[in-house]
Amino acid sequence: MKREVWKSYAIITFGCVLYALTFDWFYAPVNLTCGGLTGVAQIVNHFVPVLPVGALLVAMNLPLFLLGFRRFGFRFLFKSLYAMAVSSILIDVVAALHTFTPPEPLLASLYGGVLLGIASGALFREEATTGGTELASWLVKRRVPHLSLGSVLLGLDLTVILGYAAAFGNLNNALYGGVALFVTTKVIDLLIYGGNTAKLTFIISSRQDEIAARLLELGMGVTKLEAVGAYTEVKRPVLLCAVRRRELVLARRAVKELDPDAFFIMCDAGEVLGEGFGEYKPNGLT
Repeated sequence: MKREVWKSYAIITFGCVLYALTFDWFYAPVNLTCGGLTGVAQIVNHFVPVLPVGALLVAMNLPLFLLGFRRFGFRFLFKSLYAMAVSSILIDVVAALHTFTPPEPLLASLYGGVLLGIASGALFREEATTGGTELASWLVKRRVPHLSLGSVLLGLDLTVILGYAAAFGNLNNALYGGVALFVTTKVIDLLIYGGNTAKLTFIISSRQDEIAARLLELGMGVTKLEAVGAYTEVKRPVLLCAVRRRELVLARRAVKELDPDAFFIMCDAGEVLGEGFGEYKPNGLT
């Protein structure tokens, strides 16, 4: 148990280091906004200069952390407070130790988006957050579970970025921020759901028993669904098989070798849970 706890905090610390490095290297030098409560605080400070950004961030984060504590418990609260403290301190430490040369805005938004997505994804996987819209996205997902974390985060942060553009009259910054945000959310979803994604295949064939046997030999799970052809009124089982992306070529080849005329339907499955795929966590955040 202790080993798992240490491993979890090591990953959280890595995420915080990467988060701070990315902010100081790609975002701060080109005044790129990454949305979130930082963007909200900047907007409020622009209209009410007497309210400092730092104090606004703390004031806005506290209600979210309290809600998060009520929803997810003490472990979540402690991990997230640790992540928020470490990332905030490291941002100032990195900035004090080195001044980065401003990169091209497009490169900053692309590479910054990827690295920020990796950092945020690492925190999400360990059920931690630095607060802000990341925490708000979890609270929204709790009520609307069919949405992915990346999609919720994209919607919340995009709203903030548009508000930032309106407040400061800087459309280019908002556009680059939108690019970075899109990349970040895609990377987050890839890290969180990537291992559990698959292709869902439906196979209709007169040689379904042979095809099922071949797929089972390849280590793939197969389910037979009873079906009736609407035109022929002939009963014929439909084979349902969840296939990992790396197994897709093997599955397609097996079907076509046994029955070139087989009806093969393939579609994306956003997340697959169960034996051989992801594990369902009833109290998990993702």
